[in-house]
Amino acid sequence: MTGAAAPHAGRCFGDGDPLYEAYHDHEWGVPVRDETGLFERLCLEAFQSGLAWITILRKREAFRAAFAGFDPDAVARFGPRDRERLMADAGIVRNRLKIEAAIANARATVALRDGPRDLPALVWAHAPPTPAPPRERWADVPAVTPESVALAKALKAAGFRFVGPTTAYATMQACGLVDDHLASCPVRALPSEPAAQLDQR
Repeated sequence: MTGAAAPHAGRCFGDGDPLYEAYHDHEWGVPVRDETGLFERLCLEAFQSGLAWITILRKREAFRAAFAGFDPDAVARFGPRDRERLMADAGIVRNRLKIEAAIANARATVALRDGPRDLPALVWAHAPPTPAPPRERWADVPAVTPESVALAKALKAAGFRFVGPTTAYATMQACGLVDDHLASCPVRALPSEPAAQLDQR
């Protein structure tokens, strides 16, 4: 693998691209419990729909600039001029439905604060009660689980868009609700790192 130390070779994905390798080694599967971090990942997973994840990773900083650092309060205030600005921004994925969903999801995130559970509490309430054993092959890693179906349903009921069961499960993987690193993945042998140290803006 280029751009990485030999002990990390043989990742379950990302080998050969330094950006992808760093995401795999230091973010994917690390617990994210803050509102902004969860909102960002929900948005990015929705934008990824139909695209390769590396495409989103390469545009991540542009997304952060375009969406006010994924501050839900700021994005919730976006209006028609912001929508047109985003549609003209070549640095992001210019899909009107996904842009509208991100704004709607920011408003839903803010609204959740007035209810019994904010976004972190809602998402983490759907973590599986017991971890699944490590899988040996990617073919054995599910795309949808009962928990992701329930999470998607809860998010939609709260006003979120572009959050089907598959996107919900991808978010669960990205945010550490599940650990789907393969049994042979060298990350499993590394000491865990706090998410706050990994997601450097």
